[in-house]
Amino acid sequence: MSQYFDMGDETLWNPSNGAARLFERQVAVFEAELELTSGIGPMENDECQIDPVAFETFVNALLAQHRRTSHTIILALSEGFTATVLALAERAGIRVDWAQLGATPTGPLQDVQVSAVTGMSAPTAGDSWGAGLRAKARELEQHMPR
Repeated sequence: MSQYFDMGDETLWNPSNGAARLFERQVAVFEAELELTSGIGPMENDECQIDPVAFETFVNALLAQHRRTSHTIILALSEGFTATVLALAERAGIRVDWAQLGATPTGPLQDVQVSAVTGMSAPTAGDSWGAGLRAKARELEQHMPR
């Protein structure tokens, strides 16, 4: 059995039930964290429609949030989900402004990690941060059946 994540008539991803269920639960977590809808609709009859406009907003907000944190645990917990969303976004033709995201984050940093030894950590430099996420997304996309 499998589930379909579709945008219009195009299937972007056709994962197993377990992978789809875990992904959907993580979507709900990040929607709550961002206080934003993802555009990923409910699973009905093994199919889920993705709204491209809402999904683009969600993708860019997710990446901006990921960019503003330097907390090791939060990054570890969110990296796989963020890369999976990015792989879906690539398939959907969603535009990501990597130049803007790679710049020094604007606004307050979120969930920074402070060490008695090293002090407050800062987000990774823009080029390496974006390159790492894009590489992980490309790797995941190769394993995402349509």
